[in-house]
Parts: sequence; structure tokens; C-alpha cells
Amino acid sequence: MTDTRRRVKVYTLNEDRQWDDRGTGHVSSGYVERLKGTSLLVRAESDGSLLLESKINPNTAYQKQQDTLIVWSEAENYDLALSFQEKAGCDEIWEKICQVQGKDPSVDITQDVVDESEEERFDDMSSPGLELPPCELNRLEDLAELVASSLPSPLRREKLALAVENEGYIRKLLEMFRVCEDLENREGLHHLYEIIKGIFLLNRTALFEVMFSEECIMDVIGCLEFDPALSQPRRHREFLTKTARFKEVIPISDPELRQKIHQTYRVQYIQDMVLPTPSVFEENMLSTLHSFIFFNKVEIVGMLQDDEKFLTDLFAQLTDEATDDDKRHELVNFLKEFCAFSQTLQPQNRDAFFKTLSNMGILPALEVILGMDDVQVRGAATDIFSYLVEYNPSMVREFVMQESQQNDDDILLINLIIEHMICDTDPELGGAVQLMGLLRTLVDPENMLATANKTEKTEFLSFFYKHCMHVLSAPLLANTTEEKPSKGIEYLRDDFQTSQLLALILELLTFCVEHHTYHIKNYIINKDILRRVLVLTASQHAFLALCALRFMRRIIGLKDEFYNRYIMRNFLFEPVIKAFLNNGSRYNLMNSAIIEMFEYVRVEDVKSLTAHIVENYWKALEDVNYVQTFKGLKLRYEQQRERQDNPKLDSMRSILRNHRFRRDARTLEDEEEMWFNTDEDDLEDGEAVVPPSDKMKSEEDLMEPISKFMERKKMKDSDDKEVLGKSSLSGRQNPSFKLSFSGSTKTSLSSPPSSASLNPGSPGSPGSPGPGARSSPSTTAVTTKGGLVGLVDYPDDDDDEDEEEEEEDVESKEDPLPPSKKSKLSS
Repeated sequence: MTDTRRRVKVYTLNEDRQWDDRGTGHVSSGYVERLKGTSLLVRAESDGSLLLESKINPNTAYQKQQDTLIVWSEAENYDLALSFQEKAGCDEIWEKICQVQGKDPSVDITQDVVDESEEERFDDMSSPGLELPPCELNRLEDLAELVASSLPSPLRREKLALAVENEGYIRKLLEMFRVCEDLENREGLHHLYEIIKGIFLLNRTALFEVMFSEECIMDVIGCLEFDPALSQPRRHREFLTKTARFKEVIPISDPELRQKIHQTYRVQYIQDMVLPTPSVFEENMLSTLHSFIFFNKVEIVGMLQDDEKFLTDLFAQLTDEATDDDKRHELVNFLKEFCAFSQTLQPQNRDAFFKTLSNMGILPALEVILGMDDVQVRGAATDIFSYLVEYNPSMVREFVMQESQQNDDDILLINLIIEHMICDTDPELGGAVQLMGLLRTLVDPENMLATANKTEKTEFLSFFYKHCMHVLSAPLLANTTEEKPSKGIEYLRDDFQTSQLLALILELLTFCVEHHTYHIKNYIINKDILRRVLVLTASQHAFLALCALRFMRRIIGLKDEFYNRYIMRNFLFEPVIKAFLNNGSRYNLMNSAIIEMFEYVRVEDVKSLTAHIVENYWKALEDVNYVQTFKGLKLRYEQQRERQDNPKLDSMRSILRNHRFRRDARTLEDEEEMWFNTDEDDLEDGEAVVPPSDKMKSEEDLMEPISKFMERKKMKDSDDKEVLGKSSLSGRQNPSFKLSFSGSTKTSLSSPPSSASLNPGSPGSPGSPGPGARSSPSTTAVTTKGGLVGLVDYPDDDDDEDEEEEEEDVESKEDPLPPSKKSKLSS
């Protein structure tokens, strides 16, 4: 079994100079043939996959930090770190690294080797070490020049760091700082600023541990106050000692933890406020400082989490009614910062952290905090709640469902969140947007668990629609009331903030329509929600009107007949068409959104809505000519009526469809759906389209509905209307269809044509578009001078292609023509 001493976390430094956790595993060292050398290997403890494979390069600088960290750079701007669970494991790997590089394991860093000129390298190798001038007032300028000249060279920088560390030089410099400050020696203070800043850029953990110790850190900050570029020194120490005060909301008994918190705050302050912004060339020189802060935070969270007494007292005071508001304010701010620190933990440790908080009762505590009047406290509680929802929404859902069995709806946690969203005083509703995102996560079925004996989705959605949905929709219902029955429902408040809130609510309701099933359907139909939403299409704010349209569009997109009957019963297209007409000729998003909604109804052939729109609103829409959407809807409607009036024709049309080659429905145009649009590609010349089983049908029974149909077509064409159709046949040009009818249509279809009108072997003589073609091949509908002027007009290219195909078929098979073709040719 793998030794826990070798258990490590692997970190990499990202572009923002923050450490990213790459996983937890067990480290080992050994010779890797592919890398031709001894390497460090880390395999994941979860699945054994390789997290890290890094050759121990003799020229790479490895640093040992805080007894359990090893940090190094594999390439420029690519830093790695191993954080060991135990010090013993860190020591073992460190000894192995030092053994490969030929170094003494007692050092905390192995020496850098960089590309420099041969002369410079020879000089550095020949000199045993760097000799520092004595730490005296009159030698500070020499020391500042030495530090500045050593920074560009990694070798000299390393020698300078060793010299400063071995001679205890930092404490001597800080003593000199106190002397200069007492003497008000501004020149010496300026030199000390340059020296201390240079020591920071040496990027060495051992020096940081001395500089950030309790007795030294304030003097280090004092040195950095005297920037030569400023006329007056900064007052950082005054801020840290007088203004910034450590608020110990819960007494911390562990002195080591207290010291670690103080140290982390001050080092963070140095990084953010005291040190000047590093240049592009200096950024990498402060990587160790970033690491120092990061691992300090990880250590603080771990120590607090292990202190059970501390957490117990924290949550007891949070939920105690006797706790005053100021004290609770401090407690919740501490808890917020505590949760923020937890984001530095690796995933499994973060799981344990939030599980600990849950067991301590963080959700009941948040419920108390959200009931307070202090806006800042509620804001902090919202941030804590967001951490919990993002970590584990199921935990929050389980809590609120259990809570509903004991408390009234008004004080449920989720209803408090909704109320704070509704009552957000920010003109831009920043807090409401954040809370709406959290609610959306909670009601999202995608992150709900489903087990054999318990379905979270069903239980929680039933709870939400019973106890919470009325709170969420309250602003919508309140702002679309029917004060005067004669005027109908009106939109009361149309100010920007109210409209923005309603837009957020509509966005969440639209999400529910998409992802919930019968719950939202029952709610919308029973509460007549869509009617009230469509009132908002009259808003002066375009974003709100578009939200209302989007809500209806999602409902129509479900193609649910329950919704469709609800829309038709209440004539809910009326406000949409009114908004479309009021928009006029403006070509904007409102215009496009409404047209797209009707286009969807047409393309998807939603029959009930098509009939409803044409029967009730055609007069208002018939003059819209710049798009063909509404005329297409009218055509759909007429086709539906024809099929209803002639069931035999409809059944014949289905037969034709079933025995023709199937094509993608999206490529079919309206005119192609008519029964008479047969394509020459689908048939052999002279071959009828009706299967043999239909030959016994009576010609008179079948031709009678066809004749009536053609007469109705004639009446429609008398109004100068022309039906254009396009056929999308794969591999062929699209033949254009043009239909025209004369007074002798019926005669042309029923009487046999003259032989002179037939063109044998040409695709221009298709079979009859009715079943009668089987029983009487001579009744094929073709062009005649006195009758049907032109039923199908094909391009010439198609004639040539079909002739060539026929010739090829004859040559390849060497068979006589089929009987149907013989009869056609002989006719």
C-alpha cells in the first residue's frame, strides 16, 4: 500500500500568477528511459493516471519551502509545486533531488545555471562567494549599488541571497533603518528602500520567512515607505497599527493560528499596497511571494476547520437571537471570508469543508441573516449562499423541502431569496441578477439527482410550484391587473427598474417552460399567465416586450396542444398582432421576432394555430407583402380545408406520398404537397404511381373529387393567383412547376388525348396525377391546344438526361421495354 508520507498535491502557476490545483496523488522517483534520467512521478490516487512526470535536471533550481513544499520552474513562465502531506515525505524527495544534483540536502534551494557569456560564467565560478560591505550608515549606498547590479544575473542573485541569509544581514539592515529614522536621515532611508525592494526580488523563501516574522515585518514595511520617487513617505505602518484592527469575532485559542492570520494579512497588504507594481521583467521574481500567501491561506482554512470548538461557537452566535446586529455583522463577514479562503482548497478538501459547514447548520444561520435589515449583511449572506449553491445545489434543495414541513411559506429560505431579488434597491439590479442565477441553478433539472427510490426532480418541483412560484410571479401579476373590466388587463408601472425586474422574472419563467413539464403548464393555464405576460408587449422598453415574445415563442415551440388550445381559447395572438401593427414599417428586432414566430407556425405546420390565425386575423395581415410568411399561412389553411372537404382526395394523397421517394421535409415547399406534383425522376416513362392493389378502384369514384378539385383551382386562378413550386431532388436541377387551367379542364383529364400530343420516350409525358392512370393509361394528362395548356414545364436539360439514362438502361439490360412503355409508345 502506498505510504501516506508520499501523498502530495500538484500545483501549477497560471498566467494570473495564481496556483492551480492539478490533483492529488503519490510521488515517487526513478529512472525513466524515455527522459534518459531520474524523474519525479506523481500518480493520481483516484485512478492511477499520471499527473506529473518531470525529469530532475541537474541545472534546474528547486526550492524547499515551509518544510512541506518543493517548488521549481520547468520552463520560462511554467512553475510547478508539490505540497506534501507530511514533512518526512518532503524530506525524502528533497534528498533525492539533491542527490541527483550533487547538493547538500541541508540547503533550501539548488543553484541556478543560466546562459551567460563565457567570461561572466568564468568570473562567477572563480569567485568563491559574494562579499557584502559592512552594514554601516556610510556604506548603504555601496550596498544598494551591489544589490542593483546583482539582480540582472541569476548567478549573482543567488550568491547575494546566500550571503544575505548566512550573515543574518536582514536584521542588521532593519537595525540601521531604525537608526536612520531616528536621525531623520532621508538619504539613508532611500538607500534602504532600494535594498529591501531588491531583497524581495531575490525571490527566496528563507529570506521571506525572516522578513515576515513577527519582530521584523513592521520594520520591513517601514523601509518600503520611503520611496525616493515620492516627496513624502507613505504611512503604511500607521494604517496597519491604528486603522486596520484585527476583529476576533470568536476567540482563537491557538496562538500559531493567530500569528498565521496576522502574517497573511500583512504579507497580502505588502503585495497589494506597499510594493510598487512589478514591471514585465520583475513579475516572475515575485512568484515565491504569491506562493507564500497561497499556502498560508490553505493552512489557515485547515486549522480553522479542525478547531471544532471555534466553529461550534461561530454558528451558535450566528443563530442566537440575543446576538446584537453589530456582532452578527462581524460574524457573517468572517464567514464570508472563510468561504472565500476555501476556494484555494483542492476539491476533496473543499468537499469536506462544505460538509462541515452544513453539519454545523450554515443554512439555518443564513436564513436568520437574510431576515436582517442591514443591506451589507444581506449582501454578505448572498455571497455565502452562492458558494453553497455552486458547490452542492442538492444540499440546499433538501434543506428547503425539509423546512417547508415546519415553517410557513413566508419564511422559507428560498422565498427569502426571491423576496430579496424582488426588493433589490440597486437601480441596475445587480443583486437581483445574482439571485436569479442562483434560483435558476436550484430549479435546473440537469443537476437534480434521481435514485431508485427517490426522485429529487419530482419532489422539489412539486414543492417549488406549491410554495414558491406564487412569490416569484407576484410582481408580474401585480403589474398587469384588470382594474377596469372594460379596458382589460393593463400594464401599470412602466419605469425602467420595474421593467428590468419583470424581464428577470420572465427569463426564469421561460427557463421553466423549456425544462419543466406539467408543473409549469398547469401553472400557466390555471393562472392565465400568458395573457398577463403578453400585456408587456405594449411596454415602452423594447427589452421587456421582447422578453414577453420570447416567453410565448418558447411555449409555441413545444407544439403542445394543451398550450395551443389555451392560446386559441383566449385569443392570445391578438396582443402580438397588435404589437406587430403598432411597430409599423420599422425593421427592428420586434418586427423580426414576431415574423419568426409566425414563420415557425407555418414551417412546422401547426394546424390548429394556422387555422386560428387565418380565421381570426387574416384581414389585419393580408397586406403584408414584404415577407411571404402570412400568405404561406393562408395557403396552409386552404390546403387543410381542401383535405377536410375531400377525405378521398386526402387518402389518395397519402397513397401518393407513401409510394414516392421520401425527401427531407424541410425541403418541401407548400405547392409540392399537392397531390398532382409528381416528379419525372420518381417514375419510369409511362409508369403510373398507384400500386397494383388499387387497380380495381372505380375510375368514376376517383375522378369525381379530382374534377371538383380542378374546378376550385380554376376559380382561385381567376383572381390572378399563381402557385409556384420547387422540387428539391438530389442530384438534379430543380424543375419549375407552373400550373394554368382552361375552361375544359375536366374534359382534358377525362378524355383520351390525341396521339400527336404525346412525345414517346420523353420525360415530358408523365403519368396521370390520379389513380385513374392505372385503369386507363390513355387518360394521362398532357398538353393539348384546346384544353390544358401546360401541366408540367420541365427544363430541357432534364429531357436530355432522362433520354441518356433510358438509352443506358436499354443497352445494359438488353431487355425489351416493359409492357407499360410498349403501350405508351404504340399509342
